[in-house]
Amino acid sequence: MQKAAPRTQKVIRVFVILAAVLVITGWLVETPSGLLGKADAVGYAVCHRISERSFHIGTRQLPLCARCTGMYLGAMTGLVFQMIVGRKRDRIPHWSVLVVLGILTAAFGVDGANSYLYLIKSIQPGVLANIPNLYVPNNTLRILTGSGMGLAMSVMLFPAFNQTVWADGVEKRIFPDLRLFALVMSITLALDLLTLTGSPIVLYPVAFISTLGVLVLLTMVYCMVWVMLMGQDNAFTKYSQLWLPLLAGLTIAMIQTFAIDMLRLWLTGTWGAFPLTGK
Repeated sequence: MQKAAPRTQKVIRVFVILAAVLVITGWLVETPSGLLGKADAVGYAVCHRISERSFHIGTRQLPLCARCTGMYLGAMTGLVFQMIVGRKRDRIPHWSVLVVLGILTAAFGVDGANSYLYLIKSIQPGVLANIPNLYVPNNTLRILTGSGMGLAMSVMLFPAFNQTVWADGVEKRIFPDLRLFALVMSITLALDLLTLTGSPIVLYPVAFISTLGVLVLLTMVYCMVWVMLMGQDNAFTKYSQLWLPLLAGLTIAMIQTFAIDMLRLWLTGTWGAFPLTGK
């Protein structure tokens, strides 16, 4: 697709800015008050927010369940790590790293399926009784497998983003072998273990970083889509030039989360967890 004419570009720029102001203003007005309330609204769009499957600061539930907290915390860890060490590198990891990513993804799927089966059995006794659970699910496994999946998401998304936007991308792997990947895995594991301490000093920043991760991932994806639709593939050399595609991506991400929030609120009448019956 060819680039839009200068006058069209100006109209698009104004449209994106106005749309961003309207959407963000509407979201701020209609969602729960307070910083944690806003974080709840982000989590509400992507997470079941079941209390028993979430971490708490005292009696205050975190915006995301344990699995989603791990997933988006892992994703943010992976993105920040790659921005520091990889910058504009745009090649996918070495096959050995891809194997590990596959294992992390499989672990996420197995633990998620086992946990969901356990939930169904707990709210509807007798249902699926002939299918055994592999083990009793718990929040420790949820955050560990969730963070592994989040790390895998970030490791695949970051080079794809670089391939899409940069005119001067570096054709090198961020993870040419397992050594550097082992480092980011260790950092992710350390953050998981800190979260499991349950200390408010840890959980408050974790709550905001993980919910920010939801918006960051969606913004990156929609930014890539916007760049391709506008015919601006590989047209940028620095982040300051990306402000409009990033703003467009954030606006679309906010529209998505806001729409899901309003639909879920209409269906359930609560900003809390999905209502469960049979317990």
